[in-house]
Amino acid sequence: MIPVRGVEGQNIAILGLGRSGLAAARAVQAGGGNPVCWDDGAAGRERAEAEGFEIRDIGRAGALDDVSLLVTSPGIPHLYPAPHRAIAAALEVGVPVDNDIGLFFRSLATSDWDQFETIPKVVAVTGSNGKSTTSALIAHLLAEAGRSVQLAGNIGRGVLDIDPPEDGGVVVIELSSYQTDLARSLTPDVAVFTNLSPDHLDRHGGYGGYFAAKRRLLAEGGPDRAVIGVDEPEGLFLAGQLSEGPADDRVIRVSSGRKLQGPGWSVFARKGFLSEYRKGRQVASIDLRQVKGLPGAHNHQNACAAYAVARTLGIAPRVIEAGLHSYQGLPHRSQVVGEKDGVVYVNDSKATNVDSAAQALQAFDRIRWICGGLEKEGGLEALHPHLGNVAKAYVIGREAEHFALGLGDGVECEICGTMEAAVARAMAEAQPGETVLLAPAAASFDQYDSFEKRGEDFMARVRAALDV
Repeated sequence: MIPVRGVEGQNIAILGLGRSGLAAARAVQAGGGNPVCWDDGAAGRERAEAEGFEIRDIGRAGALDDVSLLVTSPGIPHLYPAPHRAIAAALEVGVPVDNDIGLFFRSLATSDWDQFETIPKVVAVTGSNGKSTTSALIAHLLAEAGRSVQLAGNIGRGVLDIDPPEDGGVVVIELSSYQTDLARSLTPDVAVFTNLSPDHLDRHGGYGGYFAAKRRLLAEGGPDRAVIGVDEPEGLFLAGQLSEGPADDRVIRVSSGRKLQGPGWSVFARKGFLSEYRKGRQVASIDLRQVKGLPGAHNHQNACAAYAVARTLGIAPRVIEAGLHSYQGLPHRSQVVGEKDGVVYVNDSKATNVDSAAQALQAFDRIRWICGGLEKEGGLEALHPHLGNVAKAYVIGREAEHFALGLGDGVECEICGTMEAAVARAMAEAQPGETVLLAPAAASFDQYDSFEKRGEDFMARVRAALDV
């Protein structure tokens, strides 16, 4: 646990009592503060009460009179589309609002670090797609190189729930836009921006607000090194903002699909090969085509970003290459479930939006595509240029017919409705050399509690049919 610093003897309101909220309450208590807890759901309040925390409806009049700080969970709106009533009340009376990420950064360093030979480092990863894979891959590469590393944030443990890092340790944290938008302290040693595509626009008041939330990690965080994907205009702009000149190697530019120019530090993947360039010269190259845990151009971008972080932390290219080959991938993200009779079965249930599904569709040559669910804002037109590898689509979800119409006339569709029917039909029709791919391009909540549950259903049905 990371005890929160600067809260001794103070009442600290905790809003939202899920994983991060309860961890924040415990960390505040460990730092000598008094957590005052609230959740709109009875189950959350009961969990906190069972741990002995004070329960108080902090949205009612006068409830914040003796409170020094309000700590909110990331899923609770603080501005758009409208602030939660407790946050609005805090802002009205001048009580500062923060989240567990802000508490983490202000509390991580202690006087014990004065005795360390090597000060611990924090690597923070944000972006629209690939941030979980990139974060997990960075942690894997560091662990394979013998470094002490912990993975936290949106993936792994809550940031306040980890152990205090030891001498030379590294903490890798994945951060969503919800987390970067509000944190009052953001001071990573290395910050990563993977890419940007439309998501959570209602929460950020539009695309510009969404980019601004991501941008805070780098522009306000002041990292020693910034690893930035430059395949979208926003990333290219951000790299330009942070760089002091063409040869400024504090900014490492990353790309998938094109060679990067200039005298600075860059890492890019092209035709399946990762290349590192410094001062206009190639210094390393890795063949990514046989790295089974990272298929497709989108995963090659993740590999480039993770490689850049490992290099800035002093890991040699050949050690990184060995770590890439031993990486098994994350569940529900281009996860190979099985193979039989020349057909490969891949679970990418995390492809919950059009952009991530498009990337998955480009990773395989001939696809039996299981798709559908709760369609997100913006429609499916952006998928149309990426359907050339799809032999047939098997559409699931309560609105499967509407989803199928959105795919247009460029791909053959079958309305299946359920995962059971879709898996059965795709397996019956798949030919050697094809991939049965779950990449829904939609949220799961019309049929499942989460994308994880959807992926688990797919895997269970495939494995039962394959008898593995």
